[in-house]
Amino acid sequence: MQIHLFGRDECGKCTSTRNKLHHFVGKYANGKPVEITYFDMESVEGMAEGAFRDVHKIPTTIIEADGRKVARWEGVIPDSDELKALLRGPAVGTA
Repeated sequence: MQIHLFGRDECGKCTSTRNKLHHFVGKYANGKPVEITYFDMESVEGMAEGAFRDVHKIPTTIIEADGRKVARWEGVIPDSDELKALLRGPAVGTA
């Protein structure tokens, strides 16, 4: 599973989202491999990846499993119940 987070370093919601993702992965992934990648939307790499993934709001969190998108949250911190379910169970979620 891959989690892509798009944000800015000075954004409070972005920092909260990053902290929440790391906490939830540590608590609920049960040893499953989960890679979290943060893209700073003020960097060239972040803006390029954000354009490729059609990111218009921050924070934007995209979760992929087996090469397909299983969840996306734009401009909000991911929902706790949805995030737990995605990390605990099979790759099924809202796209």
